[in-house]
Amino acid sequence: MTQHSVGPAVPGGIRVLVVDDDEAVAAVHRGYTDSVPGFRVVGVVHRGGDVLPAVRDLRPDLVLLDVHLPDVSGTEVLRRLRAEGLDVDVMAVTAAREVDTVREAMAGGVVHYLVKPFALAAFRDRLQGYAEHRARLRGAASVADQADVDRLLRGRQGGVLADDLPKGLSTRTLAVVVQALRDQAPADLSAAEVAGRCGIARVSARRYLEHLEHQGRAVVRPRYGGAGRPENGYRWTGGG
Repeated sequence: MTQHSVGPAVPGGIRVLVVDDDEAVAAVHRGYTDSVPGFRVVGVVHRGGDVLPAVRDLRPDLVLLDVHLPDVSGTEVLRRLRAEGLDVDVMAVTAAREVDTVREAMAGGVVHYLVKPFALAAFRDRLQGYAEHRARLRGAASVADQADVDRLLRGRQGGVLADDLPKGLSTRTLAVVVQALRDQAPADLSAAEVAGRCGIARVSARRYLEHLEHQGRAVVRPRYGGAGRPENGYRWTGGG
């Protein structure tokens, strides 16, 4: 029989299932979630094998999914959720930083990928962005034109997609670069550091960073103090 702790009855709002093998961390995530208006935790599980039964039983809108689980990896859980066609959104909340894992999670349709450790403000920002996107989806017309589709895609990635993404740049890689900057905020990252974290070439990283600067979503400042020419550091602002 599946074991999962259940929260109080929730008459409205966004229902959340917390998945983390560490009970103390799961309790923190539960507290964080319950502190955000409009969100309520309806259950907590600590093993990957318990996620699908909990989703069926508790019918959450959103799963906060760890990747490092003791029995089944979070990415495998994500594949099983999609294969079974369960109608639930997933946000990866994990210490896993491997680029392949990030890409696999994104291919599985996660709404966000939040890297531990993180501050409550970053967590709240992701949940509020998700709630806003969910509201836009509910308010959208049954038949969307291109402008509607573009707005919804921007909302899914927290507003990081451009209407006119420069040739050669992909929305998926852009989202990974944005995530790297968000995880580093309020500090900055150089193009070389972004390239290393995202698994892309330095010249490509610079193009994505310059695009975000042009959008007003990142600011650039020269770094001094090292040998040779100063390099630029890019800091996420979320503006634009």
